[in-house]
Amino acid sequence: MTAFNAAIAHRKTRRLATVVAIAAGATLTLAACGAGQVSQTADQVAAVNGNFADVGNISLRNVHVVYPQTEEYSIEPGGKVELGFIAVNNSPANPDKLTRIATTAASSVTLGEEPGGTDIAPLTALGAGAPADTKLDDPLIPLQLIVVELNGIGEEVRPGLTVPITFTFEEAGDVEVLVPVDAGHVLPRDISAKSPVEAEAHGEAESAEQSVVETQVEEGSHGNN
Repeated sequence: MTAFNAAIAHRKTRRLATVVAIAAGATLTLAACGAGQVSQTADQVAAVNGNFADVGNISLRNVHVVYPQTEEYSIEPGGKVELGFIAVNNSPANPDKLTRIATTAASSVTLGEEPGGTDIAPLTALGAGAPADTKLDDPLIPLQLIVVELNGIGEEVRPGLTVPITFTFEEAGDVEVLVPVDAGHVLPRDISAKSPVEAEAHGEAESAEQSVVETQVEEGSHGNN
């Protein structure tokens, strides 16, 4: 083999290696289009969290308007929704009692008549709403569950917004809380190839494919010389 032929062969080998490297990069980029992305049927957790407040020996936690999960409740104006919260009595000796809940965002508020009522014994808690939302940090604290409903809600009770609600305790007194309205437990997230992230990823993949084709064409033209 002459030095001229050897140089051509070396140049072809180097070009072929470049083509293989670009093709491998294109394959990885194409795989990345699906990796780490959220599909159209995936679910997203709602971003709204409950509010909190302290009054006297009472600690209110995770106060929120529960997004309707059954046909019994409705988020539409005039509908009925549940109120969720945890009220912990931190006193080691003095009991307390939730006597009233009031809000301008509903025509009335119903406190459930479950066994035990709304009394909160020392170092115990009173909760309302979904069981998953009334879990205490200390599972050994006794928890009494009741149902609290906001009846005839107004137009301001909308997902993502807040409404003022006043809690009245027999010993601790009154406390007003700006209560967020749940956006629901899960929300569908719709991402298409037109969204910025998807478009960028697919654009990079298409550019890599085009580079492979152009390099192959260039290689073919040199091979004919």
